[in-house]
Amino acid sequence: MDDLGAQEQAVLDLIAANPFAGQQDIATALGIARSTVAAHIVQLINKGYILGRGYVLPASKRMVCIGGAVLDRKYHAKKDLIFETSNPVDGHRSFGGVARNVAENLARLGVDISFVSIVGEDETGRALVRHLRDFGADVSQVITTTERPTAEYAAILDRNNDLVLGIADMEIFDLFLPSYLDRFWPHLASATWVFIDCNLPAATIAALISRKHGARFRLAVDTVSSPKSARLPKDLAGIDLLFTNHDEANAMLGVTDADKRLTPEGAAAGLRAAGAAEVIVTAGAHGFAVATESGVTAMRSVPAQAVDITGAGDAMIAGTLYKVLSGEPVAHAVRTGALLATLTTESESSVHPDLSPRFLAVGMYRIPA
Repeated sequence: MDDLGAQEQAVLDLIAANPFAGQQDIATALGIARSTVAAHIVQLINKGYILGRGYVLPASKRMVCIGGAVLDRKYHAKKDLIFETSNPVDGHRSFGGVARNVAENLARLGVDISFVSIVGEDETGRALVRHLRDFGADVSQVITTTERPTAEYAAILDRNNDLVLGIADMEIFDLFLPSYLDRFWPHLASATWVFIDCNLPAATIAALISRKHGARFRLAVDTVSSPKSARLPKDLAGIDLLFTNHDEANAMLGVTDADKRLTPEGAAAGLRAAGAAEVIVTAGAHGFAVATESGVTAMRSVPAQAVDITGAGDAMIAGTLYKVLSGEPVAHAVRTGALLATLTTESESSVHPDLSPRFLAVGMYRIPA
């Protein structure tokens, strides 16, 4: 690029990092006048380095994942746990967060994926973003803050690999304000699907659902936990696909009496009646229910030889969205989601380290008829 001046190169670098950057954003970043930026862009077009922001078309099928990005710490008990004393464990650290896990799964499957979250100005945050970038995800819209450290989650698993206790430092996500939507809205508006998790504040979720009505993308949502499911509005209209588990579904429907708990099928129907276009309610090894305009169907999970259940729900979401993005109806796509959930439990990682389109295709024989 010997024919580029220093400022032209700097402008080109910023556009390459964020194709949606405005001229004023570039001018502010470089400390030059907006008119100077405009002149450089004209020269870059003339020299063939860019096509022009107004003429760049989005990919035909693109997914954006917004939400949790977390450092996961897992501790597997070597013996039966004894409370109020020290216990020997095997420790493992990895990157997690529902939206981040979904994004990595999809990136490994070759999906054109963008990831949006908020991380601390720390080495954990930088490593987390770099890790996703290395898999081909677009991380240009990730927000960095000095107000809180990157989120962390610690899970203590018993000898049977069942979760005994989970603790989380997630206050950084409270800083993900609705105003941030303006910053990356063009990124969302050009997507085919947008997936969010309920780690986002209620106001941000409400703002996104409200603005979504004027956009062309479809919206998928995961409730994350019973307390966080309360961040969704009572009227679920605007949500095209809702992922939740049996406990969270009952909590959203206001069912607190154990004797009156709805079945997964009943809960799925109830959430669809509340406005969600399609709903998937999971019940672990007991299967899941899918509610669409065609009715409610109970389905079996794929039998597993589980090593670690962490990330299974996120894999279910990713596998389903992977097939939905390719044109399959939800009722069929969720079968691939169930398979990927099982494959993930059979590894020690929250995202299966061998995941690829071929790896997933090889496992298809395991899906129950």
